[in-house]
Amino acid sequence: MTLPPSVTLIEEPAGYPILVIEHPAVMGRIALNGAHVTDWIPDGHDPVLYMSAAAVLEPGKPIRGGIPICWPWFGPHPTDSSKPAHGFVRTQMWEVDVARETTAGVDIVLKLSDSAESKALWPHSFSLRLHVHLGASLQVTLQVTNTGSSPWSMTGALHTYLNVEDVTKIAVHGLHGTHYVEGRLSPEKRPQQGTIVIDQEVDRMYISDATVIVHDPLWKRELVIEKAGSLATVVWNPWIEKSKRLADLPDEAYPEFLCIEAANAGEDIITIEPGHEHLLMQRIEVRKL
Repeated sequence: MTLPPSVTLIEEPAGYPILVIEHPAVMGRIALNGAHVTDWIPDGHDPVLYMSAAAVLEPGKPIRGGIPICWPWFGPHPTDSSKPAHGFVRTQMWEVDVARETTAGVDIVLKLSDSAESKALWPHSFSLRLHVHLGASLQVTLQVTNTGSSPWSMTGALHTYLNVEDVTKIAVHGLHGTHYVEGRLSPEKRPQQGTIVIDQEVDRMYISDATVIVHDPLWKRELVIEKAGSLATVVWNPWIEKSKRLADLPDEAYPEFLCIEAANAGEDIITIEPGHEHLLMQRIEVRKL
């Protein structure tokens, strides 16, 4: 495939292909391992996505930071704990299908389909296309198609890591009046009152399709996160003790990010009939304060 002038395919490290975007409107990177958007820097702004300084860049390994794609299950496998957490597509090597540029930015489409390897973990036929627009906004859409002859069900997420100056100083708006469960910390459903502040480990799944705004006064910006095709929003920060248990995250890095994830999870399980598709989309915009 011929790439446009603003897109270069490099291997960094060797054997690890990455698309590098250098466009007047935006800088960015996408690893083909996992179709993983690792960097998005719109012109005039600081980096918006967080990448762990200890992230492992090896084929077949998940990346800590950026936007991991969790699919076809979210979290641990529902019946077999020996299977990888968050599915298997975040550790597969995807192919570039489309790469084009306009004056507004760059559009990339990556693709992946079932294989003998995938069917050993999940016995279904599928086609995935990840549509990525990088410009003044970042829009990521996971297009999931059932290419088999019988229906199947899926969960998943766009597990987005957002750069913040200090997670204890931010406020998360848009989820007031919704309900959440907090994973292993608090499995009962609880109401959200007011804005969300982070002063401890947070692992919440909100029942919501609303737009979320992360107010970051120290960096004098707001991150506006819209989504579609999702009835679950995950808000996650590992805090102190869990950060120490994550080998690919520096122990003291937890104040530097917050995950806001567009998810199909919890009660939002998607069943797709043969020949049909589901779109899971997340769009991020930066506003200066």
